[in-house]
Amino acid sequence: MAATIDNSDAVQATKRKHLGIPEAVFVEDVDSFLKQPGNETADAALRKLDEQYQKYKYMELNLSQKKLRLKSQIPQIIQTLEILRHMQKKKETTAPMQTHFMLADNVYCKASVPPTDKVCLWLGANVMLEYDIDEAQALLEKNLSTASRNLETLEDDLDFLRDQFTTTEVNMARVYNWDVKRRSKENILKKLLFCLAPHCFPLWHRGELQLIIRDEEAL
Repeated sequence: MAATIDNSDAVQATKRKHLGIPEAVFVEDVDSFLKQPGNETADAALRKLDEQYQKYKYMELNLSQKKLRLKSQIPQIIQTLEILRHMQKKKETTAPMQTHFMLADNVYCKASVPPTDKVCLWLGANVMLEYDIDEAQALLEKNLSTASRNLETLEDDLDFLRDQFTTTEVNMARVYNWDVKRRSKENILKKLLFCLAPHCFPLWHRGELQLIIRDEEAL
């Protein structure tokens, strides 16, 4: 019997919480945030936040790929364990086990397997090892436990990562809105300063204060 086992993700233990994903700090005071080193201007701060956002996107892609591999690996391990348990029951008998094996895609052939206490497991990288059924079952149960635990950790990390996405997006929106208000105030101030010049005077018209520029040449 042969089964393929990919240990690259299943045996990897979590080194630290959330795999070292940096936590995005909520920007409560934009003025104080822009006084920090590297945030001298709103554009610089937005570029910095966008770089952080892109790093989160890369982490999400990497973790999602690992999650897909584990989700495809776990059913294979479970199926192989079921076969091993069936072989464990049959090894004490003399009757051969009737089964099918795949010759090609969608092409199967009947096979008669005599009782045996040995199985071969694919370990990956074109490596196959022979095990006793008990040893193979213990190995697969360990790999299944590790893969299930790592899958839970990955799902938790992805949830944490989505929170960092939201926080970073909110921070970018707050900095952008702050910059829009700042530019608006500067434009208003420039207009007011311009209207204090001798060639301009205020006029109240239809309930609104309008600034009318006087053409000195026309006077």
